[in-house]
Amino acid sequence: MSGRLVLVRHGQSFGNVEKRLDTRPPGAELTELGHEQARAFARDWKHPVGVVAHSVATRARQTAAGIGGHLDVAPHELDDIYEVQVGHLEDRNDDAAVEQFDSIYRRWQLGDLDASMPGGESGRQVLDRIVPVLTKLRIRHLDDHDWQDDIVVVSHGAAIRLVAAVLAGVDGRFALDHHLANTESVVLSPITDGRWSCVQWGELAPPFYADKLPEESVPDPMG
Repeated sequence: MSGRLVLVRHGQSFGNVEKRLDTRPPGAELTELGHEQARAFARDWKHPVGVVAHSVATRARQTAAGIGGHLDVAPHELDDIYEVQVGHLEDRNDDAAVEQFDSIYRRWQLGDLDASMPGGESGRQVLDRIVPVLTKLRIRHLDDHDWQDDIVVVSHGAAIRLVAAVLAGVDGRFALDHHLANTESVVLSPITDGRWSCVQWGELAPPFYADKLPEESVPDPMG
């Protein structure tokens, strides 16, 4: 199996610029920089791509359109891979809201998946809707030994970091300390018995060692 699953965070959106917790689809559109980031991702990607997919969010659809247009691969939409739903924190960018999001998300990455965003999802609910979608992609394509291409899935930063850490056994402390910039990706390679190996996280290659837990919120909480 040489094809890989490439989980790409969408390009810069207007919600990112405003540092808002923008999680409810369809959400904000891409900025002009976001569109250029999508095209640059496609220009710079070195492996053949056979599938480009995206979440229902506008920013993910637009990013996939930029990637697919350059690669001449028609994107298609996947249900259930949208961003972590933050409930009552939606559309806020004040320090208290970001700190509450960070606190609960940290609990997820450290193993407490049953903690819930206020009026929103638990970590377990996020995994329960996203993992089956990725498993179907794997069974349909990557588990076929004749399949050689990468599968590019445009999704969202917080969701990608949680799912990738769980699927590939990456230390949650590493995932907390290594956010994804817009159009950065996590690359998972399928290995035996349905397991995954993480072969790239942003600009980093394995081994993925945890540094320290972030002490302050980053400017973009969803990255």
